[in-house]
Amino acid sequence: MFKGILINKDEQGYHAELQHIDDKTLPKGDVTVNILYSTLNYKDGLAITGKAPVVRSFPMIPGIDLVGVVEQSDSSQFKVGDIVIQNGFGIGENHCGGLAQKARLKSDWLIPLPAAFTAKQSMIIGTAGYTAMLCVIALEKNGVTPDKGEILVTGANGGVGSFAITILAKLGYTVVASTGRMEEASYLQSLGASEVIHRDTLSNPGKPMAKERWAGAVDSVGSHTLVNVCASTQYGGTVAACGLAQGMDFPGSVAPFILRGITLAGIDSVMRPIADRKEAWQRLGEILEPSVFDNIAKEITLESVVTTAKQLLDGKVRGRIVVDVQAD
Repeated sequence: MFKGILINKDEQGYHAELQHIDDKTLPKGDVTVNILYSTLNYKDGLAITGKAPVVRSFPMIPGIDLVGVVEQSDSSQFKVGDIVIQNGFGIGENHCGGLAQKARLKSDWLIPLPAAFTAKQSMIIGTAGYTAMLCVIALEKNGVTPDKGEILVTGANGGVGSFAITILAKLGYTVVASTGRMEEASYLQSLGASEVIHRDTLSNPGKPMAKERWAGAVDSVGSHTLVNVCASTQYGGTVAACGLAQGMDFPGSVAPFILRGITLAGIDSVMRPIADRKEAWQRLGEILEPSVFDNIAKEITLESVVTTAKQLLDGKVRGRIVVDVQAD
């Protein structure tokens, strides 16, 4: 038996709670991991509250991130005692995930803990930081360099936004942060934002083409916000889209694409090939300094996960939430 958050859908309805879970609940896999830390992401919040159909089968342990020590391995890739990271690949959705003290996983989903980070630091980064790095790599590969102009980051107070600002600023870009929580402006500036704007300037229906401003953008919001970002991106610029906090629709025009030649780069972190994951984590190790981690994260225990998930969806949480799954 081990402790974890378990989601069920039965005659009592949809519910998530901390329970003692039998090892038999864990799905098939060739590596069993004693989890040290997990995280609480926006997708986890949706899964725990049931506000979106994230969970594909029941019962389910949520948690799209984890880091832990290999307890048992039938894989030649990993041995007992190795510390491994898992991001995505459907855990917490259709395969039991990281918000528990134990997981059974497929070795093809795992990467070794990078030498640059402690186990806890790797989860402060988690899917959010790794996704932000993938977005920045997409901008770089499309020729968006610091000298080209301002980079916009939407959803700036979230995990992806916080890390995107930090990474871009460290690389010498001029970053503008968009948020609905202007009271957090000083926090965003401490991460490296040179300017903070209110999300209302982007979140309402706009024109097919607007004045050119952004050399590039990292967008985790979608819907009208993403449309307006594209409409105001400079000729030849790139927008990396990785989220849908406002919505998954795209109520816009092809005009910015065919008249300004901008690129909309879709960023998927869930099924990303292992080679891309290793590249992103290596870059993170080269860019991030230890001081970043204290400023960007809050630590909780499994007992606080369900309550914090609701706060996360209500927009009352900034930065990253790390879960110490072994703490009482």
